[in-house]
Amino acid sequence: MIHRESRETYGSPSIWDALIKQGHDVGERRVARLMRQEGIRAKTVKTWRATTQSNHRLPVATNALNRQFTVPHPNRVWAGDITYVWTTEGWLYLAVVLDLYSRLVIGWAMGQRLTGELAEQALLMALTNRRPSAGLLHHSDRGSQYAATHYQQVLTTHGITPSMSRKGNCWDNACVESFFGTLKRELVYHRHYATREDATQDIFEYIEVFYNRKRRHSTLGYDSPAEYEARMAVA
Repeated sequence: MIHRESRETYGSPSIWDALIKQGHDVGERRVARLMRQEGIRAKTVKTWRATTQSNHRLPVATNALNRQFTVPHPNRVWAGDITYVWTTEGWLYLAVVLDLYSRLVIGWAMGQRLTGELAEQALLMALTNRRPSAGLLHHSDRGSQYAATHYQQVLTTHGITPSMSRKGNCWDNACVESFFGTLKRELVYHRHYATREDATQDIFEYIEVFYNRKRRHSTLGYDSPAEYEARMAVA
């Protein structure tokens, strides 16, 4: 039941944690053994290619984040990136903004064209949802969508400091890359989308209903991002 409700994404540590929180007295090794016996396993991941274009003459920011992905408070470090999903109608592009404190997806936008406006829509959603104080650090790759003059003006207007990955180094933005890998492993690679609208609705439901509010993260003590923020707010 727990494995099915997780969309077949949980491995033995997450299932064991869920059982303990439900009051069951069971060891993690026993859970792992029973899962092996029943052929129950988490979905696997595939690789994907980069989307943003870094061959441009726009100014780029230094890597101020420098892979410091553990953030002690919300609205201190955000990270953004863009990926793509295939449909019969053609590519659907997804831009997201994560708060690295909880890995919550605080802004997202989807569209049929890979543009700076798409990245900006995700940023504006994040700003509306969170209303951060000045001093926030915003990290991204050095793609033209993020280096664009208007995108940088939005950051400046809100007192946000830009940070960008080194050229060709996806590990500098590993948290968002990890989210995209999770999205594709747990959802996209198991679907065939006839239309962009079909994909949009499915991804919306995954982000807002499942990932943000239900999906357990080992780095968050097996809370979902929303649960983690709620728990820490009263700690």
